[in-house]
Amino acid sequence: MLKLTDDGAKITLQGQSPAADNGLFWFGTALLVGAVAVALAMSLLPERLAIGALALLIIGSFIFNRQRQQRKKTMSGVISSGVLWVRDGELVHDHQGKRAHIHLTAGDKITLIGEQLQIVDCDDILKYLISGFDNIQEATAAKAILQGQALSKRHANIKMSDE
Repeated sequence: MLKLTDDGAKITLQGQSPAADNGLFWFGTALLVGAVAVALAMSLLPERLAIGALALLIIGSFIFNRQRQQRKKTMSGVISSGVLWVRDGELVHDHQGKRAHIHLTAGDKITLIGEQLQIVDCDDILKYLISGFDNIQEATAAKAILQGQALSKRHANIKMSDE
């Protein structure tokens, strides 16, 4: 839903939010299973193998956490639900009580791909992918406002016949 404001527009995105990150749950589960395995190894295996099992648990948890952080970082640029306040060169994304202020630089390029808005930096690296617009007109209006074009509300003329 698009509503024009004095300095831009307010757009309610209708897309589904990205899948919830339950990586912390899986990390905790893997850590628990690994700790039980290491405890068993310490009671059944010689000292060197038990220390090796503990080292594997530490390295495995480090790698798992690093992969989770990378996934979280790549998903931070995907916007598909919430309220988007669009102004000239600036976006404010309000989703579940969290507000993210996004300022575009002079080298950023905004392209329209179907009903999605893609923002890339001067090196063609994807910064944001915005979807969830109701229709192509909302996406086009958001692109125009971000690029500094002014939009105005249309007024309908109603003519009545004499019959």
